[in-house]
Amino acid sequence: MTKKRFTLHIAAICTLLLLIVSCNAVKRVPQNKNLLVKNRILVDSLAPDDPRVKTLPALQPNTKLPLIGYPLRLHIYNLARPNKDSLVAAWKNSHSGTDEFLENTLSRKQTNKLYNSLIDFNKWLKRTGESPAIIDKELVTKSEERLKAWYWNQGYFNTEVSHEIIEKSRKKRAEILYKVERNRPYIIDSIKSKIESTAIDSLYQITKGKSFVVAGEQYLSQNFTDERDRLNTYFRNHGAYHMEKEYIKFEGDTVNTDHKANITLIIKDREEQLGDSTYTTPFRVHKISKVNIIPDYTNELDSIPADTTRYEDYNIIRYGKRKYRSNTLTDAVFFHEGDIYRDLDRDRTYKRITELQSFLYPQIRYVSDPADSTGRDLIANVLLTSKKKFNVKIAPEATHSNIQTLGIGLNTSLLIRNLFKGSELLDISFRGNIGASSNAATGDSRFFDLQEFGADARLSFPRLFVPFETDGFIPKYMSPSTDFTIGFTSQTNIGLDKQSLQGALRYNWQQTPVKSTIFELVNAQYVRNLDPGNFFNVYRSSYGSLNDIANDLSLSSPTYVNDEGDLIVPDGTSQFIQDGLNGTLSTTAEQQQIIRNIRERRQRLSQNNLIISSSYNWIRNNRQGIYDDDFSRISVRVELAGNVLAGISDLVGVEENSNGQKEVFGVEFSQYVKTEFDYVKHWQYYNGHVLAIRTFAGIAIPYGNSDNIPFIRSFFAGGPNDNRAWQAYELGPGRTGGINDFNEANMKIALNAEYRFPITGAFKGAVFADIGNIWNVLDSEDDPDAIFNDFSDLGALAIGTGVGLRYDFGFFVMRLDAGFKTYNPAADPGERWFKEMKFNRAVLNVGINYPF
Repeated sequence: MTKKRFTLHIAAICTLLLLIVSCNAVKRVPQNKNLLVKNRILVDSLAPDDPRVKTLPALQPNTKLPLIGYPLRLHIYNLARPNKDSLVAAWKNSHSGTDEFLENTLSRKQTNKLYNSLIDFNKWLKRTGESPAIIDKELVTKSEERLKAWYWNQGYFNTEVSHEIIEKSRKKRAEILYKVERNRPYIIDSIKSKIESTAIDSLYQITKGKSFVVAGEQYLSQNFTDERDRLNTYFRNHGAYHMEKEYIKFEGDTVNTDHKANITLIIKDREEQLGDSTYTTPFRVHKISKVNIIPDYTNELDSIPADTTRYEDYNIIRYGKRKYRSNTLTDAVFFHEGDIYRDLDRDRTYKRITELQSFLYPQIRYVSDPADSTGRDLIANVLLTSKKKFNVKIAPEATHSNIQTLGIGLNTSLLIRNLFKGSELLDISFRGNIGASSNAATGDSRFFDLQEFGADARLSFPRLFVPFETDGFIPKYMSPSTDFTIGFTSQTNIGLDKQSLQGALRYNWQQTPVKSTIFELVNAQYVRNLDPGNFFNVYRSSYGSLNDIANDLSLSSPTYVNDEGDLIVPDGTSQFIQDGLNGTLSTTAEQQQIIRNIRERRQRLSQNNLIISSSYNWIRNNRQGIYDDDFSRISVRVELAGNVLAGISDLVGVEENSNGQKEVFGVEFSQYVKTEFDYVKHWQYYNGHVLAIRTFAGIAIPYGNSDNIPFIRSFFAGGPNDNRAWQAYELGPGRTGGINDFNEANMKIALNAEYRFPITGAFKGAVFADIGNIWNVLDSEDDPDAIFNDFSDLGALAIGTGVGLRYDFGFFVMRLDAGFKTYNPAADPGERWFKEMKFNRAVLNVGINYPF
């Protein structure tokens, strides 16, 4: 973009902002009308405790941007002309000469497009903006009715609501004051029942002690709603197949009762239609007399002969060849012959069949057993339709990161269902990526100098693959499953050229709808660095520190430096480190310490890794779908690595190497314990406002065969999903100031808070605060600024604040965040607070979906 065009763009944006700011808020408010600027509600002369009361008035003030309180959408709406299309037509009639000139210059078609674009822009302004909240008598009356209904549902049956319109000193503006007098509430005095069906009455007598409606408590409508739901669920889980909530009713008597409510539960017999006649039938407790499982059901199977197999107490009716083992089908069904009908068993069956991923839209149909004259027996038909056995996916992708400026990739996967006739899933995927690096660390002159390819395979079993019975402590309603995974990756993307081989045996089960467990019995990973000699070409900050010492020593020998006086990679750097530590060079104690730290970092980041670990992860998540913005999630994870290898090496007498470590297949294996705690909480407020917080704490302690944590198991700070005022890997450890290229440590604390709010349409905004850092603890690090010794080191927690803009596409959210370093613990003591809160120092983060 040229300087002239850039100036024009800035001028246009400034002009639009000036128009918006200078707009009159009451520009579209008619004469003798007022713009509502505020609602005030007083309940018994006090402000209401429940914030939801503020949302009850049908007429609300125009939405304002948080913090600054500016009604942006109202001003956008005011920029629009009320009747733009008619104005354009009138303008054309009164400026026929100009219209003719435009037609001769552009053509009639282009001229009409110009007029239509003006009309469309005007419509866009109206659609994006928000019409003024004009005080209307009908809406005020409706607001009073809503307030009255709100408190009526809380037992204040004699609530009185009045209002007062208070005009402001500024023209055409007013606020509404609602005054609510609740008066004396009603208390539940007695609870009786009137149930026509003997079976339902018997069930009610068993469960009435758990009622939400309790004598002596204040009348609350929500308690009656909850009680209807509870009774309906209880009855349907105890055989009442035909029960519906509509049959469960409550009647209250409040006439001359001195503010007491006498409640009667009424459940009448169900109604049935036979021709033109309607008659009633008592509810019964139904049981299942027969279960038919049809694994290849379609609507066109009438002409195909059926093959019926009796397995346990199920009838498996097959059409065509046998695709599934019998126990695979019956393990997914949670009801048996002779069982009382239960919604719970039906729902668990639906869920389990869906989890198998082998069938389309399972159906369960219950019909009366014609062999039973009492009408109590039901035949359950489980109707299944198989998905295609093979499924192929091809997905291209483009990526960007701090390592590569541009990446182009292709992912392909092959899914094979029902591999061994037990509804197993085999997922084989291949991926390849080429990219252009963001620096010259690789030394490759090609534009696409980064490559990565890999392959993964995952074999899933819909059960726990163990040599013993688990139904006693992990029953099948917990949806147990087993995953065998193996993967290989080869990458040339940070200069060291890594290859890794990984495999795992993982068990999964879900104790309740909100609690789940992931247990990895074995997770084995081998990482091989193909080009460790290229370390100083990649980690330039380490090279710079080492080169500065060489320059201070005025080295000129070609053994160490090139013609420019810089250390040669890799031979010169290696020889310099060796001679700088053994006394050959005149290095000071401080310089030797720096060299020793750099050598240890190079050894740790360029060494091969062998990690064999086990982990346990417990998760509690009550989120109901992706659109639920009122939930909490807790994750606790513990990982142990290297203990099995340590025990075997001790048993067979493996000798220690020169570093004092034991090796397996020529590689030092890692040994550590790692724990992580992650808590996320969202509170949803009115009008799409959400407050979200996150708390994370993690620590990994090396022991035995390790004195540090492998890079791939360490913690890092910064980035779009962490502390957004720092780039990924740039924060910490401690007060060191991110002196390395990729900073990591073995302890982390992160605290995040974000307030989200709608702006207009799919655009949403956010303000956030991120607190956190990483430290080294109980490992080989000896830099005191990087080590966590006691609680006083929490003073090194970095604070970042900022604002964000999101666009909600429905199935994902595009996110842009600007973070500002509010407190930088690495700065000098007098420069830590607010010194970097400048727009030219902001860190921009682009992400997909919300950070937590």
